Amino acid sequence: MELRHKYDLDLLLNCMNMVRSTYYYYEKKGQVIDKYKKIKDLIKQIYNYHKGRLGYRRITLLIKKEGILINHKTVLRLMKFLGLKSLIRIKKYRSYKGEQGKIAPNLLQRNFKADIPNQKWATDVTEFNVSGNKLYLSPIIDLFNGEIISYELSQRPVFNQILNMLEKAFKKIPDNTNLTLHSDQGWQYQMKQYQHLLKKKGIIQSMSRKGNCLDNAIIENFFGILKSELFYLKKYTSINQLKQEIVEYINYYNNDRIKLNLKGMSPIQYRAHYYKT
Repeated sequence: MELRHKYDLDLLLNCMNMVRSTYYYYEKKGQVIDKYKKIKDLIKQIYNYHKGRLGYRRITLLIKKEGILINHKTVLRLMKFLGLKSLIRIKKYRSYKGEQGKIAPNLLQRNFKADIPNQKWATDVTEFNVSGNKLYLSPIIDLFNGEIISYELSQRPVFNQILNMLEKAFKKIPDNTNLTLHSDQGWQYQMKQYQHLLKKKGIIQSMSRKGNCLDNAIIENFFGILKSELFYLKKYTSINQLKQEIVEYINYYNNDRIKLNLKGMSPIQYRAHYYKT
């Protein structure tokens, strides 16, 4: 009631034919609603900045980083009230075409934990379809923090795509680091040239068992996140549009997308934190 500051409350209540208890009830109810106004605005700000990719747990972490103590259940309730949620869909491109060359042993054995950066890497290829046109993404992921070390985009699943990815990755590490690079049994990773490049760099090759995607689950998980948080959220009209947005997303994923298992940090923040401690 804006007139409350100019006129006596009893006079105003009499004009409105309202009893005092009813006025205080609605005043209190209005205060309860406004109690979470700033939190709701902050939730919307975080949600929109991350383009709808975060769920209530990671949004809760980011709110707490602002110095605000709030329970994740409250954030979940407020997000439901605001109609905010994230979606997950997963689709797998399979590159296995039988045994084309030498099969490496499965050294990883589903042990996806790495104690230091550049100790264990994993790689694979995934496919996107835009109006019948294909786009292939080949990344290398560091199992220490889930960081995308290098990647290459191509409109055809060719071996040169893998070579370019390796070349960019090799620039980031010295020779003979005793690093293990894991993949599935895709034809690219059975090529003599691929295996020679790894050996020359001093990298140990590891492969999943045939047809067992769980042996390379760490990068399968990344593909699922990428597609659910980017590709499935909109209708793409061209390959070039998708290429640009994948480049932007990977930069976002490495630098800004926080993870619960990284203590609420992004992959690059977590790596920097490791070197500081």
